Amino acid sequence: MYGALADLVLLAHAGFILFAAAGALLIRRFPRLAWLHLPAVVWGVGIAWSGAVCPLTPLEVRLRRQAGASGYESGFIEHYVAAAIYPAGLTRGMQAALGGALLLVSVLLYWRAWSASRRRVPARGATPRRTGGGG
Repeated sequence: MYGALADLVLLAHAGFILFAAAGALLIRRFPRLAWLHLPAVVWGVGIAWSGAVCPLTPLEVRLRRQAGASGYESGFIEHYVAAAIYPAGLTRGMQAALGGALLLVSVLLYWRAWSASRRRVPARGATPRRTGGGG
């Protein structure tokens, strides 16, 4: 059971990372999602820049140890997903650069969504322009 819980934590961790990294792509379609995405970006950038460890990592490790495992030696989740979340050779500088990239991509995508919404919404008090004939 602990192994399955560890896998769920790993999948949640991967989902959170994916959401923080690419969730801004959904903002144009689902603007209210920004209320969840912005804190995810702040958390992700904060973890990356501070060098701290996300609380999901020790939780997963503890669950794996309780399951009797010592690492990611077998299984699909461990082999493919874990390598993306915990790459070998990740340095402190690389971690900070990833945080900066996350922040830059999010700012650019939010700016793009905001610019697109400003073009679609008429100014207050403005009346929509009518096109076409008729009288």
